[in-house]
Amino acid sequence: MNIAMVASEINPLAKSGGLADVVFSLSREYRKKGNKVICVMPFYKSIDTCKYKVKHLGTYEVDVGWRRQEADIYKARISNIDFYLIGDYYYFGRDGLYGYDDDGERFAFFAIAARNLFGFIDFTPDIVHVHDWQAAIIPCLLKEQSKNDPRFASTHTVLTIHNPAFKGMLDPHFLGDFFNLPMDLYEDGSVRFEDRFSTLKAGIYYADKITTVSPTHRAELLTEEGSQGLCSVLAFRKDDFTGIVNGVDEAEFNPRKDLFIPLRYGLKNMAEGKAAARASLIQKCGLKDNGGPVFGMVSRLTYQKGVDLLLSSAKFSLSRGAMLFVLGSGEAHLEWGLEQLRQQFPEQVGIYIGYSAERAHEIYAASDFFLMPSLFEPCGIGQIIAEAYGALPVARATGGIVDTVIDYNGENADVATGILFKDYDEGGLCYGMYQAEVLYHNEKAFRLMQHNAMKANHSWKDSAELYLGVYRELLARN
Repeated sequence: MNIAMVASEINPLAKSGGLADVVFSLSREYRKKGNKVICVMPFYKSIDTCKYKVKHLGTYEVDVGWRRQEADIYKARISNIDFYLIGDYYYFGRDGLYGYDDDGERFAFFAIAARNLFGFIDFTPDIVHVHDWQAAIIPCLLKEQSKNDPRFASTHTVLTIHNPAFKGMLDPHFLGDFFNLPMDLYEDGSVRFEDRFSTLKAGIYYADKITTVSPTHRAELLTEEGSQGLCSVLAFRKDDFTGIVNGVDEAEFNPRKDLFIPLRYGLKNMAEGKAAARASLIQKCGLKDNGGPVFGMVSRLTYQKGVDLLLSSAKFSLSRGAMLFVLGSGEAHLEWGLEQLRQQFPEQVGIYIGYSAERAHEIYAASDFFLMPSLFEPCGIGQIIAEAYGALPVARATGGIVDTVIDYNGENADVATGILFKDYDEGGLCYGMYQAEVLYHNEKAFRLMQHNAMKANHSWKDSAELYLGVYRELLARN
């Protein structure tokens, strides 16, 4: 089948989080299974055009309400997948991907240009799969504005919600001002959410199928407490709503083949490989190895990820001899708080503000335990990667973490792969880290669980087949 994946970021060209990994990994699996796949994303200033041999295909005009902009279309081929990049220097010639006052307009342009791209490249999609609020309006555009276009006569749409906290909330007049859509769609509630126009709500209403990134998160999104306000909207579409857990890119995250770590390892030499990674990372950070457990975190530094809990809870374990390595960037006060923690424990804490693929791999390999004290976590990829490297997740029991980590209860080391805690507070994380310390000193149970984690099957193959099943169900309606 012909599949178009449309997202605001796709690995390896642009990445700020797990969304980019998911879209690329799924696309690659689809291609392996013989499908025709294209990826559509913005052409950001940061994309390395030389490395990926990006070529300019041409230009067409895009009407964003009364504004007429030119979309420069570029193409790159990566892993046998054609990437189509939609460029406009005014909107995307910036240092960052997001966080600008005009993000609503920027991604309105992207969505409209993406809808128009199919004719420009002569591609007739069976499935248009859009991701998160930046692309979620596309099913609405197709059904409201392109319903008589023969190119889309047999096209079906799928929306995946990766992060429900971001809903594309805009002033109602932008419905017409950006998208040339009638105000009736706001007044009848099709795109209205909390007295605003929401592109995510539009996607939920108009997409033929809706997915999210784990079965547990689907269940949470249908409750008042865990839905970020979306429960009533999603309840209306619950029969077309499914949860499919994320996988891990085994080509990128595999300690047996990883070129970023000092000694590649598998089950047989795991202890030696992790010891080498630990020694190397400690030396690079200028720390002193006191023999205690190593905790790692690779994350956006935001409230959602529980970094504020870490700043207070980590002191308990650090005072007892643990070590901590953190990689990430985000909210300034959390970055500052981590720096303060390093100053308080200068021989035990290593902090890297920013992103480095090499340092991320080193932390996964060096860590005994991987921290994910998230407020909510639709799926999470960090815990899956950590398990592949034999780093046991210490994580809050929420969303996809529940679906991918088997909790250790003190007696099930033969099957457990991590430690879960329930309460989102300092006590919850302190409990999880303390249980990790106890486990670390029970060498037999600890090594057994590390092996369990490394043997866990989190490949994209099974998840991709579930997504393809959703597509086939839609195509059967034709």
